[in-house]
Amino acid sequence: MAIVGAVVLLVTLVALGGYFLYRALPGTGTSVSANASEAAADAVESDEMGVLYIRVVGESSKVFVRVPGGDVLLDQELTQGSSVNYPSNANGLEVSIGDPTAVEVYVNGDHRDVSDRDPGHSFTLKP
Repeated sequence: MAIVGAVVLLVTLVALGGYFLYRALPGTGTSVSANASEAAADAVESDEMGVLYIRVVGESSKVFVRVPGGDVLLDQELTQGSSVNYPSNANGLEVSIGDPTAVEVYVNGDHRDVSDRDPGHSFTLKP
């Protein structure tokens, strides 16, 4: 019985070690700061917005961001008060907004009005 317990413990430790090793590998995390707190609704200085800043002001919106032809940086439904910030744009960014009426988009600190666009609106930022 003690051997079975030791084997189960060993398997559990190996699984946890593998999981944390995977999470520590480059490219498996995101370089996005998502903030769902009420503080996200506060005004953000344009120099703190980085290259791309998206804030959800409506109920929710699907947001997809990736490096052109490469890594997906964000693919999730963001709820009201959430925001994402990309401080740099070394390789370019492809962006798709599920519900443009529900978000505010800032590119290099300048507001880009997408509220009149169709659902699934996409645009690309050049490096």
